[in-house]
Amino acid sequence: MNLGNTSVGVIGARLRAGAAVLAACCTVAGLPAQAAPAQEIKVGLVTTLSGPGAALGNEIRDGFNLALQHTGGKLGGVTAQVIVADDQQKADAGRQAVDRLLKRDKVDVMTGMVFSNVLLPVMPGILQSDTIYLSANTGPENYAGAGCHPNFFAVAWQNEDIPAAMGKYAADKGYKRVALIAPDYPGGRESLKGFKRLYQGGVAEEVYTQMGQLDYGVEISQLRASQPDAVFFFLPGGMGVNFIKQFNGAGLSGRIALLAPGFSGDQDTIAAVGAPIEGLFNTAQWSADLDNAANQRFVADFKAKYGRAPSLYAAQGYDTAMLLDSAVRQTGGDLAKPALRAALKRADFASVRGSFAFNTNQYPIQDYYLREVVKQPDGSLANKRVSTVLSKYHDPFASACKM
Repeated sequence: MNLGNTSVGVIGARLRAGAAVLAACCTVAGLPAQAAPAQEIKVGLVTTLSGPGAALGNEIRDGFNLALQHTGGKLGGVTAQVIVADDQQKADAGRQAVDRLLKRDKVDVMTGMVFSNVLLPVMPGILQSDTIYLSANTGPENYAGAGCHPNFFAVAWQNEDIPAAMGKYAADKGYKRVALIAPDYPGGRESLKGFKRLYQGGVAEEVYTQMGQLDYGVEISQLRASQPDAVFFFLPGGMGVNFIKQFNGAGLSGRIALLAPGFSGDQDTIAAVGAPIEGLFNTAQWSADLDNAANQRFVADFKAKYGRAPSLYAAQGYDTAMLLDSAVRQTGGDLAKPALRAALKRADFASVRGSFAFNTNQYPIQDYYLREVVKQPDGSLANKRVSTVLSKYHDPFASACKM
């Protein structure tokens, strides 16, 4: 190129002007140009894959992986790498897994934790690293109200919501005295608080057990002595399986109504308990018989891929992946946090549960159903949706969130 007598200053001015024109061409309505799409998105999936709660983490992982199969191994058109780690249902193991994923693997998004007692100790580190967390299960009060955070999205529910739906059902049934049982950890305490929020009768007793407890002889003796109209229990995983078996074995099923959140009346529990669980009423935000295209595909393909019916946890894992897929697609593959957060908040995806939206605190607004475990024509047991207990329900803490 022949520069002739053109001065360096003039050349610099022309280059700056050209850059300004280019920038102007790439700006729309005063918004900055969209970044080039990412080549890959890394997802850290920390969940419980060993110990008493392993079945729950496996369901979340399998639901998430099925969604990736449906999206061709990509999220929003961007190649997805999912790095799975086992928190062993222990806070220390969860902290180590999270630290490794953030520092070594440099994941873009995290998800998967089942239990509040694992999530709460590790969440400050995730949020302080400016990493988005999509909760595929627990929704603690800590991040629902004044402590809400732009990087925390509860995709499943707030811890009180499903128990609140069962409390509403118990009130509608006219139960005067209900006994309450849950493990002594944040999710358990919030669950019983949720039941009491919409239940209008009396509490016969409120019992907190050890986390992971499998023998309920003492608690069942107390129930036999106090004779409440019903007992509401929140005992996830193997805890609930053993409680139902022991409750039935003690001959109480015909004398005291047994009420459960969807987790303890779900397909994994049905398979483990068998015949004694027939007739159990439970509440949930999802049911396998919901009549929408996304759910029908999910249920059919989950059965085909894994050889079993999906649970509530699997549905939550699937929806989490599909939410992320929709958000990355909306940003054109831009993984910058402001754009990704805004797209996630729109929740523009076809949820297997049907109607779904985020409230101002990034917790769900959705319906909650009453389900009953009934015998199918082939003799197997599964949940049948009976009624809608709460419509477009949102948790009671959102008004305190100032995001």
